Amino acid sequence: MPRRRRIMMISTHGYVSANPEFGKPDTGGQVVYVLELSRSLARLGYSVDILTRRFEGQPRTEEVDQRVRILRFPCGGVEFIPKERLCDSIPEWVENALSYLQPKRMRYAFINSHYWDAGLAGQSMAYQLGVPHVHTPHSIGSWKRDNMDGDHQELERQYNFKKRIREEKCIYDECDAIIATTPPQRHILANGAYDVDPAKTFVVPPGYDDTRFFPVSKGQKTVLRGELGFADRIVLAIGRMARNKGYDLLIQAMPVVFKRLDDVKLLLAPGSQDPDDNERRQIQELKDLAEKLGIADRVIFRNYITDEELPDFYRIADVFALSSRYEPFGMTAVEAMACGTPTVMTTQGGLSEQIRWGVEGIYADPFDPECFGHAIYSVLHTPRLAQEISKYGPRKARADFTWIGIAQKILRLMQDVLEQKPQTDATEESS
Repeated sequence: MPRRRRIMMISTHGYVSANPEFGKPDTGGQVVYVLELSRSLARLGYSVDILTRRFEGQPRTEEVDQRVRILRFPCGGVEFIPKERLCDSIPEWVENALSYLQPKRMRYAFINSHYWDAGLAGQSMAYQLGVPHVHTPHSIGSWKRDNMDGDHQELERQYNFKKRIREEKCIYDECDAIIATTPPQRHILANGAYDVDPAKTFVVPPGYDDTRFFPVSKGQKTVLRGELGFADRIVLAIGRMARNKGYDLLIQAMPVVFKRLDDVKLLLAPGSQDPDDNERRQIQELKDLAEKLGIADRVIFRNYITDEELPDFYRIADVFALSSRYEPFGMTAVEAMACGTPTVMTTQGGLSEQIRWGVEGIYADPFDPECFGHAIYSVLHTPRLAQEISKYGPRKARADFTWIGIAQKILRLMQDVLEQKPQTDATEESS
């Protein structure tokens, strides 16, 4: 890498902060990705600026870690803007960011943007600053559109697919490299609506923090279960409250399990610490569904699990279920695997293609609730299968998905990109 040892991360939507409240609108796995990748790049000797949107009275700057900071710039007013509509305010955001960076002669080795709203910002910043731009889509508009059920007009109104796909095409054509999180993502980019040159797309999966997510002994699990107040065996699902997460599909799958096993309960932890009306409405719909199916007494709702508590909840679970209607990767599944918890994951995403079925995890189609339920039951009913997955799941996670390894892969990728894109010499940036 060149003398410029500062990297720009751009993630414009959601509540990006050093200690984010996961479950807030548009605040989930992508925020984890950006923060942890930035910290790992810093451990490898780089300084990282995470650029995001400023709203709701947030501070202009925030220290995350040594050599990692957040820089916030306003656009579109002071209220939260959903990620599907933030694109309209990105030109204003770029103007405000450049007015801060250019007088300070800030110099960056490269820009890494995340999701299509930040991709628009990243490409514009790359033009203005003369810096290479690598884009990480996280999810892809055409794939998300094609894998969602519901009224097409309503989906278009909510998700702005036409504009998103059109803008994604421009970003993919113009950026210097694209980081796909799974091989299927790379295939989607190369075909259909995008027709991206495969030579500029590289597969680098997300990572997890191996200092926090790791297995513990059976004795420690027993103690944790007592401390957290659980006596029955637990099937756990966790994440932000969104329809694509498929919590309703999981609830429909559970009667298959409950009819055969009396000592199992489903623990659902969707949502945030301060749920809005939409979240509360969706959670009530899930409760109503459980009531309708006659399993309400065996479904435990917990609206929010803090980031500090999360590893222990993974550890006390007997099965972790990822039942998403679509899932670009599935960070929670990797974290659960790393904690030694047998994981049943959706086939509607790329992670399942990287897992050996019956060895490192189980996968099934959540659109077939009976099939998904039988997959969960097979783990709970077959101790040898559960032991096998508990043994090899953490090995897979450590081998392929640690953040420091992911950071090294991205630096090697950018070394190749930079060698093909000469940059003008400049002095080291000011802080």
